[in-house]
Amino acid sequence: MGLLNAAGIVAGYTAADEILKGLDFAVEDREIVCIIGPNGAGKSTLLKSIAGLLQPSHGSITLRGQSLAGLAPREITRLGVAYVPQEHNVFPTMSVRENLEMGGYVDESRTRARIAEVMERFPVLARKRQHAARTLSGGERQILAMAMALMVQPSVLLLDEPSAGLSPIAAESLFESIRDINRDGLAIALVEQNASEALAVADRAYVIVDGRNSRTGPARELAADGDIKRLFLGVGGTA
Repeated sequence: MGLLNAAGIVAGYTAADEILKGLDFAVEDREIVCIIGPNGAGKSTLLKSIAGLLQPSHGSITLRGQSLAGLAPREITRLGVAYVPQEHNVFPTMSVRENLEMGGYVDESRTRARIAEVMERFPVLARKRQHAARTLSGGERQILAMAMALMVQPSVLLLDEPSAGLSPIAAESLFESIRDINRDGLAIALVEQNASEALAVADRAYVIVDGRNSRTGPARELAADGDIKRLFLGVGGTA
């Protein structure tokens, strides 16, 4: 049994709207798994279901064998699942340090020590600790959002479109930060429209189409697949 397992997930935003239609997904210890697919395929819905923001109508989600069914997002965070949404993932009027304090809400006794650790990891946050989050660049805000998630010392980090809206240089820096976090042993599930970069950083990948598993396998193999290149990487490939 892997670190995080989702099996047969059926979920949507209304009872009549099934976005996920029996999806399977897993993340092992210390690996990066990326999720790619067309818009509306259900990628973000999967992360929200794991994080407890949506309750699946069918299927199971477990973390180290413990069921997450029916748990509130805060409880799931306490168990070790940290979720970083694509938007509204920082408090813009609060300082960098205050944002990190908010991120440590599940264990306030460790907040000061954890802030020191994440600022050591991300020097840009240390330099701008008193700056309001709204004054940061897009890449810096994404770094802050990830740092807030790391405040809870999670077992698995869920990232929803972290490079959205970033310049190529900022996106490259962000993906390097993701690699560094993973090298320290943290498992990561990554939803990305930037399929090329996501496959380059990941160990394994899932391709989701219309709420169902379409393809899965080692990220390197999928990146070399002609159909994947043609459909998701914007380069030529076999039909």
